[in-house]
Amino acid sequence: MSFPRRFNSPVWIGIAFSVAVLAATTTSTYSLESIDPFPISEVAPGVYVHFGANQLMNAENEGAIANVGFVVGGDAVAVIDTGGSVREGRALREAVKRVTDKAIKYVINTHAHPDHVFGNAAFEAPAIFVGHHNLPRALATNGPFYMKAFRHEMKSALDDVKIVPPTLILDDEIKLDLGHRSLAVKAWPTSHTDNDLTVFDPTSGVLFAGDLLFVQHVPVLDGSVLGWLKTIDDLARIPATRAIPGHGRVSDWPDALAAERSYLRRLVSDCRDLIKRGIPLAQAADIAGALQKSNWELFDEYNKRNATAAYSELEWE
Repeated sequence: MSFPRRFNSPVWIGIAFSVAVLAATTTSTYSLESIDPFPISEVAPGVYVHFGANQLMNAENEGAIANVGFVVGGDAVAVIDTGGSVREGRALREAVKRVTDKAIKYVINTHAHPDHVFGNAAFEAPAIFVGHHNLPRALATNGPFYMKAFRHEMKSALDDVKIVPPTLILDDEIKLDLGHRSLAVKAWPTSHTDNDLTVFDPTSGVLFAGDLLFVQHVPVLDGSVLGWLKTIDDLARIPATRAIPGHGRVSDWPDALAAERSYLRRLVSDCRDLIKRGIPLAQAADIAGALQKSNWELFDEYNKRNATAAYSELEWE
């Protein structure tokens, strides 16, 4: 979730990613099923989620810091994100097998960050890997850097990780048929990254929002702050009832967007003011968004980077 801004932005070169999420239980009225050693929650009939740990990505947690999940249809299964290591990906694959004997037909990556795609190699053909049309480039450009950057912290947990590109790419929206259950998968303009997808299950009303939605964990900007704000307005029109964020707890929809929208608007407002007043970037990065600190987990770890990215974008307006 937190990565260098595109490599054409010098302020982000060499910054390694770390992410944290609030370990949560769902407020769903449906049963929670714990599958040892990889706990999953059934947040709606046929919709399962493993909630990532509130930790930085390291060898001990094997990169399991993002929310990953799967949807079971009448004939097949779709996996949404595969986690931060092949070990996590295998644990997710085994969790699917414990729930159903139906085949995994689709593996959907919501974006290119390692905590969401490093588990891809645990899944094999004939599974179809689904991604944004920008995902192949993002993986090819940044994948080798990510592999090198996390080797020290991840150690052997990074073993077997391979960069697996999508075999089905989309520019807009497609329907994936699981048998009496279709998922609406949509590609978004540059927002959190330039390769974000969402997955909506109309049957349950659950939206897998990927890192277009952060709950409690401060949002992390690796794309465009203005683009993200526009996307938030469009996301709110999806007729979901609940959303699974990339990091954080299951939340009511579209109310879950309010805190994120407020934070990003504050970043924009503060950066525009600081630019107008001639405050240099180095100083502005410590100021922009600071009033939001009490609202977010890991604020100190990420806000300065977000402010730097937002300022760099907005100074060219």
